[in-house]
Amino acid sequence: MTNPIALDSVLAGFDAVWSPRIVANVNDYDIRLARFGGEHVWHVHEDTDEFFLVLDGEIEIGLREPAGERVVTVARGSVFVVPRGTFHKPSSKGGAVVLLVEPSGTLSVGDEHDEVPDHVDVTVGHRVETA
Repeated sequence: MTNPIALDSVLAGFDAVWSPRIVANVNDYDIRLARFGGEHVWHVHEDTDEFFLVLDGEIEIGLREPAGERVVTVARGSVFVVPRGTFHKPSSKGGAVVLLVEPSGTLSVGDEHDEVPDHVDVTVGHRVETA
């Protein structure tokens, strides 16, 4: 990447929820931009943490931890990291825009997951074309 990328322009180019766009790479990591709406799917990334930065709206992340299940709310302007090996299920009742950081090639539904609903894109991300 040799020029800045306006995230507003990227967002204007798609409206699909749960279909992340790769806006940049840092070393071996993708910087992904995604729209959240409704529920994703319970899934786990065995070998990597997952970083969430809420740019707009609010999300909830269900977590299955040794002490039991819990839900964390991540408000606009906040970050949350799901530790590797933790089953989780992101959702957003009112819709949200989220920046994610994951190793390149990480599947959006993790290494293991529940049945994937039709509205969830099973992908390693869609690269944004830059000028």
